[in-house]
Amino acid sequence: MEHLSVNAAQEIVLRSVQLLGVESVALEHSLGRVLAQDILANRDQPPYDVSAMDGFALRSADVAGAPAVLEIIEDIKAGDMPRKTVQAGQCARIMTGAPVPPGADTVIRVEDTQDVLADEGFPHPNPPPAGEGANVSLREKVQINVAVKINNDIRPRGEGMREGEVVLPSGTELTPGAVGMLAMVKRATVQVVRQPRVAILSTGDELEGLHDPFDANKIPDANSYALMAQVQALGMQPVLLGIARDDPDELRRYLQQGLQFDVLLVSGGTSVGVHDYVRPTLEALGVQMKFWRVEMKPGHPMAFGTTENSCVFGLPGNPVSSMVCFEQFVLPALRRMTGFARIYRRTIEARLTHEVKHKHSRTEFVRVMLGREEGGYTATSTGAQGSGILASMSKAEGLMIVPADCKGLAAGSMVTVQLLDGTAYQNEAGGEW
Repeated sequence: MEHLSVNAAQEIVLRSVQLLGVESVALEHSLGRVLAQDILANRDQPPYDVSAMDGFALRSADVAGAPAVLEIIEDIKAGDMPRKTVQAGQCARIMTGAPVPPGADTVIRVEDTQDVLADEGFPHPNPPPAGEGANVSLREKVQINVAVKINNDIRPRGEGMREGEVVLPSGTELTPGAVGMLAMVKRATVQVVRQPRVAILSTGDELEGLHDPFDANKIPDANSYALMAQVQALGMQPVLLGIARDDPDELRRYLQQGLQFDVLLVSGGTSVGVHDYVRPTLEALGVQMKFWRVEMKPGHPMAFGTTENSCVFGLPGNPVSSMVCFEQFVLPALRRMTGFARIYRRTIEARLTHEVKHKHSRTEFVRVMLGREEGGYTATSTGAQGSGILASMSKAEGLMIVPADCKGLAAGSMVTVQLLDGTAYQNEAGGEW
């Protein structure tokens, strides 16, 4: 089987995975999921014209020659319904979100008005005692200092949504704003694409489990937990199967268990050594291997295969290689299966702060830290880039992509960096690798 480029291997993976089924989840647990149904508005929102500001609702014609003094006929708060119709020379004091009263066609902000002291016919700072001046009409007035057009600072009925319209189409990623829209239309439960069930298995006699006794001659099983965290960062909860030793029968039992899941991640044992049993055992279990070599560094011994109901990623045993392969292949596959349109990490352009040598013919993913400078970002290596140096991933904010045909990069070169921030994705892989 030929060795594939990163892009070619990604295409094979994505052609091999399918959108999963649908499940119903409570609104409280819908964040980060993908809608599997159109969501329709169940009302006009707002249900009537409302004020966008605290101020006064009035007829625009009455303030065309501002300043103008108008009589205040009522106060309207959010939640109130108007009781009176605004006539010529009148206005209503109105609060943000309150319905605009009949007769009014505009709203003036309170900042553009001023109080007017009372005279006969208007309220007095010290109104007369009862019985004295009872014939005085206690009416309040306000001076409007600006002229405005019709519908100034009015939110029209249905501005936010119209009854019956699609407010969230199927395929929408449920962000906090989208969850708010679900609450707006009172969807206590919602149909979403089912998340894949993911199992993680590490292999090798040399591994020491997290809860095993300390043995200085063993290698701690960091891969299971790094992969677990990468899956969890996507909002999914994987199952850790443990460690399969280099025994064909034991490995077979573990792999059979893992193939009951939608996705099985196997770390280690996919090379061509005499004790690397993973690939032949998978094939014996009916897994159709699509590829087992990719022209990349780190991560060259990367394998992928499928059954009728599951897909298997054979990830390298070195921890950095395993994590980098997850970013390039597993992550896009999981997002595709879950219904996301944007399946790849976002890429940015950055200025390289130092020289990078590149002699081989494989795409290289260099772990980098990012900085800011006038005009953009900078990228600086995390240090030694060995595939077993897990600290290079713990420090990394991105993976700098060095194309396979590159002969090296000088300091100051502009490079593409794949972000490791788990909140931003894009439609395309970000380059030819």
